[in-house]
Amino acid sequence: MARACDICGRGRMLGNRVARRGAPKRRGGAGRKITGVTRKKFQVNLQRVRVMVDGTPQVLRVCTRCLKAGKVLKAA
Repeated sequence: MARACDICGRGRMLGNRVARRGAPKRRGGAGRKITGVTRKKFQVNLQRVRVMVDGTPQVLRVCTRCLKAGKVLKAA
């Protein structure tokens, strides 16, 4: 089972975690220096929600973006 939204298909995204040292110039320093870059996984915020699908309640994994947008009808 993939860690993705059942409605929009939104899954994890990859990015960089940047480690820096030094004080910024606006605080009187010599500037921030990058000392290392590692890969990072940004996980999607999924919630298990009972929703109505074709008139029957089902439990789906839905991202919070779809919940806020009202793309799903919650089952009572």
